[in-house]
Amino acid sequence: MRELLTVSLLMSTLRLATPLVLAALGGLFSERAGVINIALEGIMLAGAFAAAAMTYATGSPWVGVMSGMAAGLLIAAIHAVACIRYRADQVVSGTAINILMFGVPGFLSGALFLSSGSTPQLPKEQLIPNAPMALAALLVPLTWYVLYRTPFGLRLRSVGENPAAADAAGVSVASIRYAAVLLSGVLAGIGGAYLSIGQSSLFTRNMTSGRGFIALAALIFGKWRPVQTMLACLLFGFTEAVSIQMQGVVKLPSGEDIPVQFIQIVPYVLTIVVLAGFIGQSRPPRALGVPYEKG
Repeated sequence: MRELLTVSLLMSTLRLATPLVLAALGGLFSERAGVINIALEGIMLAGAFAAAAMTYATGSPWVGVMSGMAAGLLIAAIHAVACIRYRADQVVSGTAINILMFGVPGFLSGALFLSSGSTPQLPKEQLIPNAPMALAALLVPLTWYVLYRTPFGLRLRSVGENPAAADAAGVSVASIRYAAVLLSGVLAGIGGAYLSIGQSSLFTRNMTSGRGFIALAALIFGKWRPVQTMLACLLFGFTEAVSIQMQGVVKLPSGEDIPVQFIQIVPYVLTIVVLAGFIGQSRPPRALGVPYEKG
């Protein structure tokens, strides 16, 4: 197993954890304000497609990243309006968005590029493999500072814990929740953009492979706190990195390779174990998932 514990494993862990950190921090803002954001998976898919398509069209990965942010913002706005304005069930709204985004990018890809399976391959010079990693690292302390050292963070946390008291103190519950959900869309959109123009060089259907849900698991595991959430994302990233490096290296006692499918399910099994073992020990914001009606 020594050959698995290398510098390349560390770098692979950081790369694989980056989209999880970005999406989980986005979910943290939304859920701290009291809005469940199961739509992170769909938002990441929207960001990944928009980034790949616009990078191909313009030749600029930075335009691609901005497009991913805009796509994430748009999808998050749909979720925000449904949940805050019309008080829709937040889990149902997020699930509907995820289902929608499983199909829409493929449809658009087929219409624009005559291939519903993927967008065209991007050249290496149009990729950004490192910038989102640095951004994710900077966002963790910045998120902590915003949440615990700024008036906006205080209002956001109060809205997620006791919206009636916040409203009585003059805080606009709806405005804070809109801002939090939209911010989550921007961050998850960047995470999706990194998948298509950072880790990869094109968009493929369902390329998130459940990373939005893993980010939610990391958020719960991290007890809705920035640093702990980042550590949980690193754990999931490390598990995925190890599962990749194990392929063709770790063998059965008979000398045969372990089937790839069994190795690939390791991160998802860990997600289930974490949710089953720790969800009862994590106390979510008291008003999480509860629509607010001003009395």
